[in-house]
Amino acid sequence: QVQLVESGGGLVQAGGSLRLSCAASGRGFSFYGMGWFRQAPGKEREFVAGISWTGTSTNYADSVKGRFTISRDNAKNTVYLQMNSLKPEDTAVYYCARSTDPSGAVTTSFPYWGQGTQVTVSS
Repeated sequence: QVQLVESGGGLVQAGGSLRLSCAASGRGFSFYGMGWFRQAPGKEREFVAGISWTGTSTNYADSVKGRFTISRDNAKNTVYLQMNSLKPEDTAVYYCARSTDPSGAVTTSFPYWGQGTQVTVSS
């Protein structure tokens, strides 16, 4: 059984930074891609960033390129999302997800989800 637990969300001023963490339990973490998604009030959930099983390949939504960095530590079964230069439009619930694909680039291949963590960016 796959369990994903996010942490690190909170309230930050525009221009600030936050680091989200996602601890995974269950077998096979290091063999699959991981991703971060977000959902703002009244909007659909959207892909933010993905990372391959080795951590050597990453991909990002255009809206966060150059500001967010996804990384993983397979020894700790943990994936991270470093968020810099935060904007009010980044306000959302952020979800960690595990893919069934090793690349982490197929945005429709994430069947396992965490409960989400709230990120609020004030202007």
